[in-house]
Amino acid sequence: MDNIQTLDQLKNKYYGEIGTPERDRLENELEALRIGYKIRTARERLNLTQEQLAERVDKKRPFISKIENDGENITLRTLFDIVERGLGGRLKISFEF
Repeated sequence: MDNIQTLDQLKNKYYGEIGTPERDRLENELEALRIGYKIRTARERLNLTQEQLAERVDKKRPFISKIENDGENITLRTLFDIVERGLGGRLKISFEF
């Protein structure tokens, strides 16, 4: 039982402490994946296809697929459009320092 480590301990061991370049890169990639997952989950909850969501935000289906599988490189304007216009939600952004 002494070998049990938390996820943060494992990330510290393999990627460095928070604030190091490698760890920051990992955390940013994970956040991008979370964004894509949240979009896909909301779309499925609304029983929308990727094609239907794409039409609502004037994009193509492959674009929605890419966002859902890797939310990286999405602009804030596009994120607002997908969440608010496409999914009928409200986007809130917060910062931590």
